[in-house]
Amino acid sequence: MKRALKSPLLWVFVLAGAVLIGVTAFLLADPKTSRGDALKTGGLAGGAIAALYGLWLNDRRRRTEEDRHEIERARISDERFAKAIELLGSDADQVRVGAMHALAGVARTRPEYIQTVLDVLCAYLRRPFDSPDFSAATTDLAREWSAEEKADSNRERLVRRAAERLIRDILPWAGTTGPTFGLNLSDARIDRLNLTARRVGWLGLSRSQILHALDLEDTELSGKVHLDNVECYGNLKFLRTVSKRDITMRELNAHRPVDFGELTHAVRPDVTGARFPEGSVLLAEVPEVS
Repeated sequence: MKRALKSPLLWVFVLAGAVLIGVTAFLLADPKTSRGDALKTGGLAGGAIAALYGLWLNDRRRRTEEDRHEIERARISDERFAKAIELLGSDADQVRVGAMHALAGVARTRPEYIQTVLDVLCAYLRRPFDSPDFSAATTDLAREWSAEEKADSNRERLVRRAAERLIRDILPWAGTTGPTFGLNLSDARIDRLNLTARRVGWLGLSRSQILHALDLEDTELSGKVHLDNVECYGNLKFLRTVSKRDITMRELNAHRPVDFGELTHAVRPDVTGARFPEGSVLLAEVPEVS
């Protein structure tokens, strides 16, 4: 009995009946109103109460269903993320590339995963890696590579390039608003990292090696940038880059001319001990260090 009394449907019927009786009685007090009209109007008023309850009930069901779908989407995203992380350890290069694209898909559909996915891709690029090109660039006497070693290295290099492209694709465009995301690529070996016209938070590249290119052209850097002890064998571009925090390039060693043309910075870059080759485009207020 107590359970029945707690039922909202019962109270809706009670309220609708009370409204029906109340409106009908009120109208019957007017001698100009017929009994039929009074009952009709009272019935409409009571029916309106029931209709409002029905609308509320449908809205509640809709929100419950939306919540259920949201929980299901979150569960699927969690499973996709966990499975992609597992597949990153596969021996097959195509499986690792597929896992990276799956992670990027999770980041696109679940914005709360963006920083986590970027951290995972950066961590992959920090894994030990060598190739004939890196070996030739970083040592005076490059070792001999067998055909099988070259093939394995080239496959892994393509996987790493996919990671570099996906990092660029996930980052928001420069000039947009919203959260910023950091990249921790310290101690990594970078092949071609193109962040042109992207918005980046903290950027860490200390002790990294850059083989072909690090392109920060038209990039918006809202956090601190660390390029300390970087060995750059390729192109390093800061053309029209906007930096809102500190840039440190202590002991950076550039083997090709660096382009700092139109770099806008809030804090004077620290280039203590940096080495820039002849032909570099430097800021007027940044001393050229030999």
